[in-house]
Amino acid sequence: MNNDTAAFRALCLDSPHPLVLVNAWDAASARIMEAAGAPAIATTSAGVAWSLGRPDGDALTRAEAVGAVTRIVDAVCVPVSADIEGGYPDSSHGVARTIDAVLDAGAAGINIEDGTLSPTEFAARVADARRTADRAGVALFINARTDVFLHGGRSTAALTGEAIERGRRYVEAGADGVFVPGAAETEIAALSSGIPAPLNVLGGPGASMTAALGSLGAARVSLGSSVAQAA
Repeated sequence: MNNDTAAFRALCLDSPHPLVLVNAWDAASARIMEAAGAPAIATTSAGVAWSLGRPDGDALTRAEAVGAVTRIVDAVCVPVSADIEGGYPDSSHGVARTIDAVLDAGAAGINIEDGTLSPTEFAARVADARRTADRAGVALFINARTDVFLHGGRSTAALTGEAIERGRRYVEAGADGVFVPGAAETEIAALSSGIPAPLNVLGGPGASMTAALGSLGAARVSLGSSVAQAA
């Protein structure tokens, strides 16, 4: 069991440059990323699902997702953050069993997403995750993802306002960072200023270089499923 939360927290909170997280889907991809110099690795639930012949979007079981995390943690020496989608709850809020499982697997952090959940429902899941990790005595880094921009359908200003409001609620519930995929680069500064936690944005083809994203306020840049898609 790795659980190198101190090292992962330092990368997320104390680095002068944004942390770039390349997202692995199996032990082989994780080993390649580590060999290329990645200081930490995140998993991609989409890539894991595709590797099993499934579509993206909560098609994985808890056991399948945790199994991938376990194999990746065992294969590398750097900290690993686990993508657990919506948390694979046993009930409307209970993600405790998932958190216990990823802690046993050795994850140093998680990424959990609100999807179509209301802010209240998702904040309850974040709080459940925080309580479970605290009870285990592990300073798990909880990255709460809001899919506001991925849903779209409204003005950029409205989407930015909702993402900030959700981000604040999730931080109050126990999140250490907030991930806002789909946000335009022009909104990063407002999101960073409005959310009282490190901001995670999505990088990849067409996005600015990491240093430029950092100057706008991004503390963490994830490549998401793009590497798995390229592979």
